[in-house]
Amino acid sequence: MEFDETDVPIYRMLGLLEVGTGAHVDLRIPPGRQQIALSAMLLEANRVVSVDHLIDAIWEDDPPPTVRAQVQICVSGLRTNLGKIGREKTIVTKPSGYLIQVGEGELDAQVFERLVADADRLTRADAIADAAKLMQRAIGLWRGPALSGITSRTLEAKAAQLDENRLSALETFHDLQLRLGAHRQLIGQLVALVNEQPLRERLRGQLMLALYRSGRQADALETYRAGRALLIDQLGLEPGTELRQLESRILAEDASLDLTGDSVRAAGESAPAEPEIVAPSQLPTDIADFTGRASVLDTIASIVAGNGTSLAARVAVLVGRPGVGKSAVAVHAAHLLLDKNFPDGQLYCDLGDTRAHQATSVDVLGRFLRALGIPGTSIPDTLDERAEMFRHLVARRRMVIVLDGASAEHQVRPLLPGSSSSTVIVTSRNRLTGLPGARVIDVDVFDKDQAIGLLANAIGKQRVNDEPAAAEVLVRMVGRLPLALRIVAARLAARPHWSLAWMVERLSDERRRLDELAHGELVVRASLALTYDGLEPRARQLLRLLSTLDGLSFPPWVAAALLDADLFDAADLLEMLVDAHMLEVAAIDLSGSPRYKLHELIRLFAREQLEAHDSAEQQQAARTRVIGGWLQVSGEAHRRVYGGDYTVLHGSAPRWWPPASYVDRVLNDPFLWLESEHTNLCSAVALGAAAGLDEACWDLAVTLVTLFESRCYFDDWERTHELALIAVRAAGNLRGVAALQCSLGSLYLSRRQYAAAERELIPALEAFVELGDVHGAALARRNLAMLDARSGDTASAMLRNEQALAEFREAGDQVGMAHVLGQIVRLELESGLLDDAGAHIDEALNTCRAIGNERVEVQIRYSQAELMLLRERYAEAETELAALLKMVRDGHDIVGESRILCRLGTLVAQLGRVDEAKTLLRDALEIREQTMDHAGAGEVRAELAKLRSGEAAELDTGRLSAAT
Repeated sequence: MEFDETDVPIYRMLGLLEVGTGAHVDLRIPPGRQQIALSAMLLEANRVVSVDHLIDAIWEDDPPPTVRAQVQICVSGLRTNLGKIGREKTIVTKPSGYLIQVGEGELDAQVFERLVADADRLTRADAIADAAKLMQRAIGLWRGPALSGITSRTLEAKAAQLDENRLSALETFHDLQLRLGAHRQLIGQLVALVNEQPLRERLRGQLMLALYRSGRQADALETYRAGRALLIDQLGLEPGTELRQLESRILAEDASLDLTGDSVRAAGESAPAEPEIVAPSQLPTDIADFTGRASVLDTIASIVAGNGTSLAARVAVLVGRPGVGKSAVAVHAAHLLLDKNFPDGQLYCDLGDTRAHQATSVDVLGRFLRALGIPGTSIPDTLDERAEMFRHLVARRRMVIVLDGASAEHQVRPLLPGSSSSTVIVTSRNRLTGLPGARVIDVDVFDKDQAIGLLANAIGKQRVNDEPAAAEVLVRMVGRLPLALRIVAARLAARPHWSLAWMVERLSDERRRLDELAHGELVVRASLALTYDGLEPRARQLLRLLSTLDGLSFPPWVAAALLDADLFDAADLLEMLVDAHMLEVAAIDLSGSPRYKLHELIRLFAREQLEAHDSAEQQQAARTRVIGGWLQVSGEAHRRVYGGDYTVLHGSAPRWWPPASYVDRVLNDPFLWLESEHTNLCSAVALGAAAGLDEACWDLAVTLVTLFESRCYFDDWERTHELALIAVRAAGNLRGVAALQCSLGSLYLSRRQYAAAERELIPALEAFVELGDVHGAALARRNLAMLDARSGDTASAMLRNEQALAEFREAGDQVGMAHVLGQIVRLELESGLLDDAGAHIDEALNTCRAIGNERVEVQIRYSQAELMLLRERYAEAETELAALLKMVRDGHDIVGESRILCRLGTLVAQLGRVDEAKTLLRDALEIREQTMDHAGAGEVRAELAKLRSGEAAELDTGRLSAAT
């Protein structure tokens, strides 16, 4: 059956009851009895409706004595009204009741049923696009719930069945659209329907699939979890089998969920573009004289090649004793793979299996997500959510991932991709056989030829050829262990006048039990001792003290602080250790000087020597100096960012002063320095806490909030403060406890964890008041005022802000004053106190500009733009927002950029520049989608939807005017 799309059924019950011969309502049926009677007959169109049924429908449980006569009067009135459109004879009287005659295409419910049936037929014939068009026409007949406004319990069940048919048709239509590849266009409609029908599992499954195909795997899984929680809460039931299976397939990134290449697409729709991804390059430098390992490299190559069928990630786990060269093999193999079409980047992390504080999976995922372009504000808090986001970002990407120094399966498992497109190389001292799909490869010591080859590469082939027998004895005496070989070769290379025979003699003299070289770590220890014993005393002392550090690399001043020596004297000792291969040059520092790295096995050896040769007092003094150096430079970085010691508390821990020229060079960009020393700074807090240096560790922890807050390092913020809290509480340091609690309150405010913030801030304020610490009280009170504002208690927020403002003035903290003034401005704007807000904005801006603090100035000027808008000074507001947009772009603040773009978009829309508004809002949406800020993206989409609905309303108004 074919329907003309311009035809409109005469009888319309899929919404408000209407009767008419065209698009407009021609006939008004009186509400009450006539509408109920007509509805009852239309629900049984072309079938007899008994008088008793009409009585029940109209009067329910309380019919009048003259009920049958009144039914006749009601039907008569209906006939009279229908006669106005030439339909007076459509209601026919039958012995038991009445029948309404409805022709083909005259009742919308019948048209709906026919269109759905035809669509089903086309679907079975694989004419998906045509079926979707018919289903769309069927759904378009609906104008709201069936028989809206009809108050009859008797008819409710029939109307409910019609509504159920509509939902089923919608679900079928969505299935067709998903098959046509229109998943992105469906998301908004499906979200609304799932909110209306939260227990309808088919709709929820369609939304999950649409989100997954749109590259939003985390949102798809969250949709499942929300539905499951609702079903359990309301019905005590788990989701059905289909929904549970869909969740499992999404978690596994089942390829069958994706559209196949020959899938039919909707007219005019192109294939969805792949989201951009940053291609990081994190691999360390390859070893220039890499030797041997051909069989291991071939095995890794075979793992990469695969068999073409497995969907699991391709994982090679290199295992072996310490010093066998696992890391060198992993890095070299990864570099070789770069030539085998892995264009999407390389990720590398030292998991630190030999360090006191190993890298956790959640930390590594945070680093990897940042490297892949996700800003800190968009990185989830939990391990599972980070792992899901990571798997989504690397799915179908060809990347090489090296995880160096893993200690256990649970550390590695969350770091694995979910697909076979990437290759992972893991090194470990343990056999990680529990990793899914992993191939364990043993890395053993060199054979004789490989060991002699390494020696020849390091000292020259001629020297080895001149003493072949001594070379064989030498490599045998060090157990052919690569690390030991490199150390011995380095000594020989540095001393060309030494013969290989003399080196063999030295080994015999210094280690009379050389057979022990074959026993585990004793091999490494003995080899390291050879070099260590050849160092001058000050170099040995420096090596021992360096073992107290856990950072990955360090600048030269750290050595000077450990020894309490001149910078250049310490630098000379560092170079001596480099020459002895006891230390590596890792990179070039911001000051232009080298940065150094201590090999983990050498660190362990040096720590043993530290305990044997240096007293506890000497070790503690060295730790105090180096932490004091980090305190000094990080404090200076904060002062250069804020214009002084503002909005931060300091303790009485001693400082150690690196050379001023060095500090000036590295702090040319304070944030760049803080970012580059991020790991060392966090490690210094942990070192101070472990050593009981409570005053130093709390001071350093709160000073680092300058970095943590600006770069959204919320995990490090919390971790350093928790470590410092343990130390200060153990020492009974009340001010340190209060300072850390106040800072944690700020963290929880940033995370919108308001109850946790209050738990920290109230005792912090009480402690500061008890201690008479005005500055600390101001900081805590400012944060509590923010809590009051968020809870809607404007009066309390204003009072606390005013108290904090007075305390900041007393403490001389101008940035604190400006920040509190900004909070007062927001409260005044919300309360309509525009003149007061303007005065406070001027005061805050003058304060910021006097000390050169641009960060708070941007916040105040944003409030100034809001004030301009409230005063209808739209052009000035637009100019101000444009200027702020440039400032945040110059500062690479993409979160601030998206916020200002959104505000600018809504402003120019109000000014009537709709096309420009759309461009601004789409730019904002692009940023939020790229950073996976789903809530923010939803806000921007809502603004875009308002623009589209406004345009549609104007178009409808124009059509109506033209028709009139």
